[in-house]
Amino acid sequence: MRKRQRGFSSAELVVIVAILLVIAAIAIPNLLHSKLSENESSAVGSLGTLNSSCASYLMLYGGYPKSLSNLGPGNPAHSASADLIDSALVSGTKSGYAFTYTPGATGVRGNVLSYSITANPTSPGITGRRGFFTDQSGVIRANTTGAADAGSTPIG
Repeated sequence: MRKRQRGFSSAELVVIVAILLVIAAIAIPNLLHSKLSENESSAVGSLGTLNSSCASYLMLYGGYPKSLSNLGPGNPAHSASADLIDSALVSGTKSGYAFTYTPGATGVRGNVLSYSITANPTSPGITGRRGFFTDQSGVIRANTTGAADAGSTPIG
């Protein structure tokens, strides 16, 4: 009489490991792709928030802000910290993207007349594939080959 052994044979374990590796090979790229899409969506949403905040700042203070920090938290709100965006956006980095605010020309009273904002992946290909650009027009533009600018394709 033979004793029955419990457990898996080495051949069965090899098959199980192979199946798990195939499943991982299918699932991991899909997860990475969804994370890239999530980061890009967050960047576009943040640019929309920044455009709205800049428009509000213009209405309140007669010009656009001189830096992102002027839009940040403040209590009470004033032109140096208007309390229009959260501290994550003020830091210039959010969801794998780095945001750069550039004020344009100033008027005779020192008020900023225009601005541009770029959002680029902090690690291209890992945190995002596209660069984004916006300005006081409110149009958000994207570029798949590098940093976006005023001539890049508008996103719909």
